[in-house]
Amino acid sequence: MNKRRVAVVGIGTVNPAGNSCEESWKNVSSGNSCIGRIDRFDPDELNVGVTLAGEVRDFHLENRISKRDAKHEARFTQYALYAADEAIEMSGLKEENALSDDDRKRAGVIVSCGIGGLDVIEQQYQRGVDLGFDHVNPFFIPMVISNMAAARISISHGLKGISTCPVTACAGGTNAVGDAFHRIREGYEDIIVCGGTEACITKCAIAGFSNIRAMSHATDPKRASIPFDLERNGFIIGEGAGILVLEEWEHAEKRGANILAEIAGYGSNSDAYHITSPAPGGEGGAECLRLALSDAEIEPDEIQYINAHGTSTKLNDSSETAAIHEVFKEHAKDLAVSSTKGVTGHLLGGAGGVEAVFTVQAIMKQFLPPTAGLKVPDPDCDLDYVPLKGRKSKINYALSNSLGFGGHNASVIFKKV
Repeated sequence: MNKRRVAVVGIGTVNPAGNSCEESWKNVSSGNSCIGRIDRFDPDELNVGVTLAGEVRDFHLENRISKRDAKHEARFTQYALYAADEAIEMSGLKEENALSDDDRKRAGVIVSCGIGGLDVIEQQYQRGVDLGFDHVNPFFIPMVISNMAAARISISHGLKGISTCPVTACAGGTNAVGDAFHRIREGYEDIIVCGGTEACITKCAIAGFSNIRAMSHATDPKRASIPFDLERNGFIIGEGAGILVLEEWEHAEKRGANILAEIAGYGSNSDAYHITSPAPGGEGGAECLRLALSDAEIEPDEIQYINAHGTSTKLNDSSETAAIHEVFKEHAKDLAVSSTKGVTGHLLGGAGGVEAVFTVQAIMKQFLPPTAGLKVPDPDCDLDYVPLKGRKSKINYALSNSLGFGGHNASVIFKKV
């Protein structure tokens, strides 16, 4: 069976770097750290030593979504709706009569969320304790379940094809993009809105991650999320959403869509090793990279840029580096590899979606975003991480990489058009 080509026709995002693709790219490409002290609550009250996060700031929901429509939606769903609206508008599918009834039956949504409405869970539990559990919000369950972002996008835009939510921790957003790519390529749908969202800068989330020693206790925002740096000591939690609109190539051309990039390959597998630690030497991650390259039917030396998972943890950064060396061999020294988490922090289930948006922008702009904050070289991390300052570069193929608790690995490859 002939494999159908798949185009990226729209992108949208809200994240700590900005509330649109344009604003986000300005900060990401400049390496401007958007990490700051948590202001949603007093972090000192937690007594776990974590005070910094990548919060979405100056977010005005009403710019794209009516407050009435979002009244009973948790923050992760609001972010996803907002980012999806930007992506769908960019794709031209928001225009009146852009989709026929038959088109809508072959247009779907695949949006990941790792944790769901943890903020609402915490709030409503406390409400039950304080006032009695008969006072818990009747919308509590549909607000907190992780699939609701995908469901609400589907409902809002009348997309009647597949509507689902991969829950694979920090690999989820990339799994969503890759799964959507495969479904379109194999002919199940013609259009899929896909990506990831997360909003769990909450007391319980921070305490939980801190207590397993995964989070940075740094107090200087510029030395907190510092992927691949020798002085890194944990990740900084972030929040937001990244959404892409994928469309079968001929379908997009027929309606005159502006094609931003092509999605060319996808790999996904499991370490089958440990609930939080990567397999030694990045074994599973290396195999996932091979799967993506094989799926794209390209050689390793055709990749010019990797948007790395790069969480700023000791184990992740060194094992991901080892995996890149294992797969790309001599070409590894010529690869540009950067982690945009130096700007945004780690968006968990939203990371893969947001970083896919950044990877597409890197191809469109022919520009390598830097790894912000990388000042002290680590002998175990010896690639070209584009430290501190981005640069112009020819990018024909770029890869976005994600790894998740539980041993989930996912990689997607984008191609310049």
